[in-house]
Amino acid sequence: MDWMALAGRALEGVPPSAEESLRLLRAADVETSAIVAAAHALRQRYFGNTVKINFLVNIKSGICPEDCHYCSQSKVSKAPIDKYNLLSGQDIVSAALRGHEYGARRVCIVASGRGPSGADVAHIAAAVREVRDTLPDAEICACLGLLEPAQATELREAGVFAYNHNLNTSEAHYGEICSTHTYADRVETVGVVKDAGLSPCSGALFGMGESDEDIVQVAQELRRVGVDSIPVNFLIPIPGTPLADRWSLTPWKCLRILSLMRLTNPDREIRIAGGREHHLRSLQSMGLLVANSIFIGDYLTAKGQRPEDDVAMIRDLGFEILGEARGDTRPSSVGAIALKSRAERLAPATEGPIGTSEDCHVASMARRNGDRL
Repeated sequence: MDWMALAGRALEGVPPSAEESLRLLRAADVETSAIVAAAHALRQRYFGNTVKINFLVNIKSGICPEDCHYCSQSKVSKAPIDKYNLLSGQDIVSAALRGHEYGARRVCIVASGRGPSGADVAHIAAAVREVRDTLPDAEICACLGLLEPAQATELREAGVFAYNHNLNTSEAHYGEICSTHTYADRVETVGVVKDAGLSPCSGALFGMGESDEDIVQVAQELRRVGVDSIPVNFLIPIPGTPLADRWSLTPWKCLRILSLMRLTNPDREIRIAGGREHHLRSLQSMGLLVANSIFIGDYLTAKGQRPEDDVAMIRDLGFEILGEARGDTRPSSVGAIALKSRAERLAPATEGPIGTSEDCHVASMARRNGDRL
């Protein structure tokens, strides 16, 4: 298939057909670099050489009545996560400041649960006003679950710019990952957000046993509902969750999924989100040839890559970070140069059997970040 021709049609407002999308997802790994190049042409057309940095603030952890199988905070999860109720307003402001120091243009305030109470919204709105007073150039995104129209309006009036509520997967597959709310509930919330004048942010989570047809359907649905930004997550199979043993993705498949999202939604903000370290692995930087936005640092309950390493990766690609002053192009994360000793030269290559790539990556992340989920 002529992938560049597909990109050319996308520029004219014609997305890939379902059949073309399936061919893309099922393309051989050796074709993936050409697919990425086609998607990159669209990224360059609409977003140039820029990357937006996003930072997550988990303001309420665990204690959730929903049964989402992928989530370590759900009622069916046995993962030993840190659980706490709503953070104080000052703690929310402090966390937002930390993200801003890392270069985050958008700060995403996330709370577990089915949806917020009126008191929750009032508390969060007050904290958002403080953040906006302190960081007037920051975009605030809220992610609080199912939302009522009046709550959406209150958040917008407090200074919230965007609201995230992911579709996660196709309607056909949704019952396989959650039973306490429906796919229609999620689509309805995206509509509530749009009607209130908030920027709709909605994406998907891949690696949950979905078919290629499911991937195509959710990509097309996100185009249909007209979201502004699309976070692309790859399942972090946290021990203690029902999907703990799912390791079905490869780096090349992740790149094809990202490319399909770009070709289907060419002028939308595509964000590399959770799980990139585990599934894209050494090909993470290639993901930014397609996506123009990225979460840095930790996720809701799982550790992520060091923010310094994320910033260095962006700069090594020659991209400009939105909101960053130009001038200093030095890598922000450079290891000290060390000479190899005689003992290291003569040491055995390994002290034990080599595990799978997933085993090795999880082990290396644990050594660098500690064992906390």
